[in-house]
Amino acid sequence: VQLQASGGGLVQVGDSLRLSCAASGRPFGNYATGWFRQAPGKEREFVAAIWWREPGAYYVDSVKGRFTIFRDNARSTVYLQMNSLNIEDTAVYYCAASENLPTTFAAAATTQMYAYWGQGTQVTVSS
Repeated sequence: VQLQASGGGLVQVGDSLRLSCAASGRPFGNYATGWFRQAPGKEREFVAAIWWREPGAYYVDSVKGRFTIFRDNARSTVYLQMNSLNIEDTAVYYCAASENLPTTFAAAATTQMYAYWGQGTQVTVSS
């Protein structure tokens, strides 16, 4: 499956942004999909993941209550709605997909679980 991420940009603290990740190549509905981010000089960090079976979604603590991951299977697109952005959210955001469904947060948060990656979209939050 091929993934195309978009929606990044330059925003101010407190603003909102919605990232999109469009999938093509294979039926999308059974995949787990996630968002990771990587700030300069730091390792790639898990942000959120979603799939069709319970519990359905995981979030890293730093974005809980501010970010929402959701997907439109008819459009083969997964979204990351980001509200109340702060400086620490500045990073390149990557979407990823896996044919395996995570059963734990640790599984969902590891990059090794995801075989398919998008190209990344830059999010910059300024004060």
